[in-house]
Amino acid sequence: MGKRIIAVNAGPRMGWNTETLITEASKGAESAGATVERFDLFRLEKYTGCISCFGCKKEKFKGHCICKDGLTPVLDAIRESDGLIIGSPNYLSEMTASFRALYERLIFQNLTYSMNPMCCNEHMIPVLLIMTSNAPDTGYRGLLRNYQQTLSTFVGPTEVFVSGDTQQLKDYSTTDWPWYFNAEAKYRRHELVFPEECKKISMLGSKLFG
Repeated sequence: MGKRIIAVNAGPRMGWNTETLITEASKGAESAGATVERFDLFRLEKYTGCISCFGCKKEKFKGHCICKDGLTPVLDAIRESDGLIIGSPNYLSEMTASFRALYERLIFQNLTYSMNPMCCNEHMIPVLLIMTSNAPDTGYRGLLRNYQQTLSTFVGPTEVFVSGDTQQLKDYSTTDWPWYFNAEAKYRRHELVFPEECKKISMLGSKLFG
């Protein structure tokens, strides 16, 4: 039986950069025999980030967030999966609030406040973290390094994929943004570079989750 992979989209825009890369990574995993289950965080029932109730620190709930809301099925699915694909656009030099809500609860449930062990997760899985940004990708190395280290410690070995300088709109001429963005360069990159990124992340999905 093939591996069960969870794909989580922490961006709101369907059919655009983040969602497309998640889909391509999922296709790669499927091509290697995996089954992919998808969650779109912006389409779930109401949820919050960690509410600091410390319920997950009780022995009987160890490794389980006890807050019941729209994120509960996502956390349950990740816990029982063989791998995680998770992607977010960059908003104001950070991941989306939806990403952060899941991230807080995914990590904190496995944190023991002890050095031995620091993490109570006994089922570590490979993670593919995807970030897209309309700015060049060179400015977020520290941010991504921190996410990679934390996810690797509490969820499983994490690979990072970044697509920067992305096209945000089909037609920039409908806005007054062209003074800020080089629209023609954005169109050109989306036509020439982004398809190559889709191929790369598909291959990465096959490699990590096959």
